[in-house]
Amino acid sequence: QVQLVESGGGLVQPGGSLGLSCTASGSIGRFYAMGWYRQAPGKQRELVARIFKTGSTNYADSVKGRFTISRDNAKNTVYLQMNILKPEDTAVYYCNAATGVGLSGYWGQGTKVTVSS
Repeated sequence: QVQLVESGGGLVQPGGSLGLSCTASGSIGRFYAMGWYRQAPGKQRELVARIFKTGSTNYADSVKGRFTISRDNAKNTVYLQMNILKPEDTAVYYCNAATGVGLSGYWGQGTKVTVSS
């Protein structure tokens, strides 16, 4: 069993920046991919960004050019740097460790991000 703990959420004004962290209880290097997902009120959970074991990344179209995912295997931590935040980025952000293709793997408890003036 792997535990994922997110941190860094909070309230930020539109146009601002926020960084999220997700620290795993074990090595993240063994996972197929580490990802960030989000769920806004009344909406389904959606992929925000993923970083694969190979180091490649992919992003939702809505965050491309604004968000950056990265990881530090030595610290068992994955990061999400969010810039030029918009009100529509408001959601609970969840960290995910995927154990394989199409497998959901492990989830964190979520951290809330609110973008509002």
